[in-house]
Amino acid sequence: MLHEYTTKVKFMMEILLKAMAKSLNLEENSFAEKLFGKQALMTARFNFYPQCSRPDQVLGVKPHTDGSGVTVLLQEKEVEGLQVFVDDKWVRVPIIPDAIVVNLGDQMQIMSNGIFKSPMHRVVTNTERIRLSVASFNEPDPETEIGPVRWRI
Repeated sequence: MLHEYTTKVKFMMEILLKAMAKSLNLEENSFAEKLFGKQALMTARFNFYPQCSRPDQVLGVKPHTDGSGVTVLLQEKEVEGLQVFVDDKWVRVPIIPDAIVVNLGDQMQIMSNGIFKSPMHRVVTNTERIRLSVASFNEPDPETEIGPVRWRI
């Protein structure tokens, strides 16, 4: 089951990266070549957030951006917790049943020369329920130098 999930996530990421490159009038594989090269990495993290009596004082995960190229998040179907920082305030990310959340990471922001952003986000705890999620991170080969892709002229 895990192998099937990661295979489908990788396939979806490849389609997304190609569409993002095309949207910038770049060669279709401009991003995918770096992020899905011969030694590219896909790591997964299973997150468990227990219920918390003081969610106003305890974060599930502190504010951060992802260092990945692309992060795919499979969230709990009923318990919210993910928030993004937009216009100087924290905004909750609503749960859409059976959907995944795609988050661009720092590598994509660098490769797009800042056109695509790596959003600041955090996870808050819940007083009544536990929260589970699975985050899949796509990263280039550790030996690959990342920089802005070459633009067509």
